[in-house]
Amino acid sequence: MSKKNGKKSFATEFKEFVMRGNVMDMAIGVIIGGAFTAIVNSLVGDILTPILGLFTKGINFSQLIIPLGDTSGIQGEITPDALNEANIGYIAYGKFIQAIITFIVIALVVFLIIKIIKAVDFKAKKAAAAAEAEAAAKKAEEERLAAEAAEAAKALIKICPFCLSEINVKATRCPHCTSQLGE
Repeated sequence: MSKKNGKKSFATEFKEFVMRGNVMDMAIGVIIGGAFTAIVNSLVGDILTPILGLFTKGINFSQLIIPLGDTSGIQGEITPDALNEANIGYIAYGKFIQAIITFIVIALVVFLIIKIIKAVDFKAKKAAAAAEAEAAAKKAEEERLAAEAAEAAKALIKICPFCLSEINVKATRCPHCTSQLGE
């Protein structure tokens, strides 16, 4: 680390900033978000919008306009291109409707994708919790068996009244102090 007068250099500070975990996570999120946006836009534009077109009888919302001037000089259909050519302003309310429909469809798609991801994550967490509970139950059973074994072993032990050592309950002589034990 290069320091000048006890301060970090700009390059060192910048390197530390860029290499921080949250900056890298944010960069990855932006990249994946861009790729995800392309997928959602394709789903909406190439799959769902044509299906919606069946229900709206092929209405092209981008052509729905309200002219803000005299359109008597325009020959043929009054379209945004024709109005632009005649220098007549217009309100493109159809584009607004299309933007609302697109937003609703995108929000629905994102909601469904998140719901699916949460369901998969919930199943994984549920399986992990079940495995953890099974391991805890197994450990508790092992501890119970060990406690029972310890109790059973204690039932086979008595204390020598002379040297206070633990000895087998059937012993007639203490193996530690060799004292004669009564029965």
